[in-house]
Amino acid sequence: MADPTPVAKSGYINGADLLLSVGGKAIGHCTTHTCTYNTETKERAVKPAASVAYGGTSLWKEKGVVGLSVSINFEGLRHFGETEEGLKSLLNAWKSGAAVTVTAYERDSSASPYLSGSFVIASLEQTAPAQDDSTFSGTLENNGAVTITPNNLTGETIS
Repeated sequence: MADPTPVAKSGYINGADLLLSVGGKAIGHCTTHTCTYNTETKERAVKPAASVAYGGTSLWKEKGVVGLSVSINFEGLRHFGETEEGLKSLLNAWKSGAAVTVTAYERDSSASPYLSGSFVIASLEQTAPAQDDSTFSGTLENNGAVTITPNNLTGETIS
């Protein structure tokens, strides 16, 4: 019988332990996924006060955050016996035009995702090269606010 004592995690984090789920099912035979956290900014060029001598201060611009967004790219292998989220079910979700629920979490921690929210399927792609594995890939873009909980990621300590 296996020892139920959890093994302390150390060293580098294995990407195979970070999973992506769409509609409550993990992306099947996923080979990689990338979460990109985007900031939309607005530049403001402000004239210096009249009392300020001419100089380089007018060359500097201020920036303000006017929006946040998340995009997720994923890739996977097509498999005849797929039991998780595969290209067929993703195509059905895409075809409906409806938003899907997405979570990103560590293996064995699906109840504590580090990212969750409503997303739209912005693109799906199937690649079928001769004499090689058929793959699928896609892009998800947030639909409204996303819950991001960095403390649900193991690794470095946040102070």
